[in-house]
Order: sequence, then C-alpha cells, then structure tokens
Amino acid sequence: MGQIKRGQRVIDWIEGYLVIPEGRDVGKPFLLRSWQKKVIKEIYDNKNGTRRAIISFGRKNGKTALSACLLMVHLCGPEALHNSQLYSAAQSRDQASILFNLAAKMVRMSPDLSSYVTVRDTKKELLCSELGSLYRALSAEASTAYGLSPVFIVHDELGQVKGPRSPLYEALETATGAQENPLSIVISTQAPTAGDLLSILIDDAKEANDKRVVLSLHTADEKLDPFSKKAIKQANPAFGDFMNAQETLAMADDAKRMPSREPEYRNLILNQRVEMDSPFISKSLWEGGIGEMLESFKGYPVYLGLDLSEVRDLTACTLVALVDGKFQTKTTFWLPSHGLKEKSSADRVPYDMWAKQGFLETIEGKSIEYSYIAAYIRNLFDELDVRSCAFDRWNFRHFKRSLIDVGFTEDDIELKFKEFGQGFQSMSPALRDTESAILNGKLLHDNNPVMNMCAANAVIQSDPAGNKKLTKAKSSGRIDGMISLVMAVAMASTHEEELIPTSPWDDPNFKYG
Repeated sequence: MGQIKRGQRVIDWIEGYLVIPEGRDVGKPFLLRSWQKKVIKEIYDNKNGTRRAIISFGRKNGKTALSACLLMVHLCGPEALHNSQLYSAAQSRDQASILFNLAAKMVRMSPDLSSYVTVRDTKKELLCSELGSLYRALSAEASTAYGLSPVFIVHDELGQVKGPRSPLYEALETATGAQENPLSIVISTQAPTAGDLLSILIDDAKEANDKRVVLSLHTADEKLDPFSKKAIKQANPAFGDFMNAQETLAMADDAKRMPSREPEYRNLILNQRVEMDSPFISKSLWEGGIGEMLESFKGYPVYLGLDLSEVRDLTACTLVALVDGKFQTKTTFWLPSHGLKEKSSADRVPYDMWAKQGFLETIEGKSIEYSYIAAYIRNLFDELDVRSCAFDRWNFRHFKRSLIDVGFTEDDIELKFKEFGQGFQSMSPALRDTESAILNGKLLHDNNPVMNMCAANAVIQSDPAGNKKLTKAKSSGRIDGMISLVMAVAMASTHEEELIPTSPWDDPNFKYG
C-alpha cells in the first residue's frame, strides 16, 4: 500500500480522536462531510505547500468547529510540532472566546486528549506539555501581538475588519517569518466591500497570484433569486444537513418582506459582499450598470459633474455622454501623492493600490492643485462636445481663477458652468433622475473600484416633505464620485436634441398659396 497523504491523515485523526462538542449530535464522533474533506485535502495536499487557506461561506456552516478541528491537529495531532506556538485571532474578546471554548470542550470530552492537553480557561490557552505546543486565543483588543512566533494561525471572522488593514493580522503574519512552513487559516463570511481586507485577500487568491494560497469560497450567484433555495445552497454547503433549513428559509422570507433586513441576509446567509447599511442604490442594481463603454465620447453630447474637494481629499469629475438613449459615464479621481499610504490607512481604503492600477490619478505634492484640474477640464472642452459642467459652489471661487488661467473667459464660465446646490431643493430631483436611469438600465459605468466604493458608501438623507439628498456626514466613507455622477446625470437629463430646420417643400401635404 502507498503512503497515506497528509490530507487523509488529518481527516483520519479528526474522525478518530475528536467528538462534536455541542449541538444536536454532541458527544458523537466528528464525521467530516465530503465538502469539509475536500477543503482539508486542498490545504494539506497542495504540491506547492499551503501558506494561507481562505475558507468562506455563510453562517451556521460549522466554520468555528472546523477551525477548532484544524487547531487540534496542529496542537497535538499529526501536524503538531515540538515547542510550537498556535494562535487564533478575532476582532473582539467575545469572538475570540467562541473558538477557544469550542476547542476546550473537544479536549474535555475526549479521554485521550484530556490526558495530555491542559485547558487554561483564564488565559484562554491550551497546552500540550508532552510536545511543548501552546495555543492562545487573541483579540484585536489585546495590547500587542508582537514578540510572538506562530507556526499556525486561525484568523476568525476576518470579514469583520473594515478597511484594508488590521494591526493584529499584520502583526501575526509578520511574526511567522522565523518559521519554515507556517500556515494561516482565514475562515469567515465575506466582508461588506471590495476595499476591506478579506475582500482584497480573496480577490488576490482568485487571480492565482500565489500558488501557496488555497481558496474555498461559497457564495450565491448575484443573478439568482436571492430568496431561492438554489441561492442559499450555493453559499451554505451544510444547508439541510446540520444547518437548520427551516430557520434559514424563515430568514429569507423575513428579508424578502422587509427590505431593511436584506443587506444582512445577503451578507451573512448568501455570503455576498453587501454593505450592512442600506445604500442609495443596491449593489446588484449598481453592478447591473456595468457595460461596454465607448473608448471615446467624441461626437456625442457630453455633460460634466465636478465635486471639488478640500485640498487633501478626493476630487471627482464625472463625464456623461448620451449614446443611443443611454447615459455612458466615466469618472476621474484625484488625490495628492504625498501621504497617500497614510490617507489609505485613515480612510481604510486602498487608494495606493488603486493608483498603481490606474483607477485613481495622483497629483504631485501635499494638496490638490486646482490648476491641474482646470487644465483637465479645458482639455475636455477642447476635445469633446461638452454642453455644461455642474459644480458644487464650495471652493469654486478659488477654482474660477484657475479656469481663467487656462483660457476660459468670464462669459464661458457663466454660460457653461452651472452652480449646483447640495441641499434638498437641487439634489432631490437629481437623485430621482439618477435612480430612474439606473432602475431602467439606462446608466452604464466602467466598473471603476473607486466609483464602486462611492456608490456603496452613498447614504440618503430625507426631510419631512420626502425630499432627498446625498450626505457625506452620514456616509461610512467617501461619496465624492456619486455626487459628481448625480450632478452630471441631472445636467444630461435636461438635454434636448437640436432640431434641424426642414423645408416646407419636403412635406408632401404642403400647398403653396
């Protein structure tokens, strides 16, 4: 007989030594499902060696139990190493306790394990004294994770990290440098946005940039009915097994009846990237606007929306071209190059990465130079049939001088540049125009991740009369791109085709005299 592979050895040990620590089958042998075995084999039989495994599916699919099993495998099982350090990392003490408590129950319920694994409840530690291996549960609330040297890490519910960085994640991953073959397990439902840490890791894994990264992602297809069994099953491999099907379907019905619950349902049950707060426009509708874009808007009427920032913040200019009855939109973004990484960290958004990818332009220096933006606008007027440019009057008096410097006259500015208020009176009809265009499939965009971020962050404020406006104050992040888009669409919605004069003699019913 051939040698047993690592993956099968891990499976055999789990099923031979571990018991189910809680739930309806408590105390029974831990019999792994086929999809769990598949994940384990992908991790341990990877010919390239696995450095990181990302396992993502909906809630109530036994993520924590599987994590605890793998933890025990490395603490005292076939993957255990002498004098090794193992850690689990969570965003809160309560979350950190869940995995520790589950692993501790596994130890206490097994006569074999409890004889040589010590549970230290107060320190949230498990010690295998025979091997000298130690597991400890950590949380982001801990004062420091430096000085550690882990060989095995479980990053529990990493999807809860907002933004592209986590000090605890970075500290632990950096600390593995002294180990020959460290392994990190990331196990979580998806993060809400593409700019969050887990989303960045998943997207990188999809590109197969690193063969040592294993990705097991279960998520519902966005094209499916989100409340159907088919969609639920895609994101939940345990549906109808140890995951309560009746309870899950009841949650789907609740979300269907009450739209306010839909974002949470899509994120936690369907394992989709969805903002928990209800945005101005839903993620699915916005993504429905991704389409084939013209390389150039030459020959088409074009309208601009310009959201001027403070000197260090995001500036956005949206172009809307009327093409075959639809609004084709492209948005350019700018940030100062100086302090870009710090700005990325402060806003919890990967501006530095987007700049490298060409989705965001940087301007040399510490501030947005209005002369640079004015030159860009001048070029648009020279190259395209720009009918008008809507602008927020905030800071425009400073920008006006830059427009004159690049060749615009006072008459040009008065005729072509339209002040656009940000209050209810101006924004409410503009939002209706934009909503209508999106809902009717008449707005197309180029899937720029900076604009996608702005769309996801956009929050609506209503007054007692039902009028609406976009508000930066209540938004979770930058929305500058959406403000420029809404202004540009509002301008484009006023467009009327020029009538070409015709001769009365072209009318067959015309009679002279």
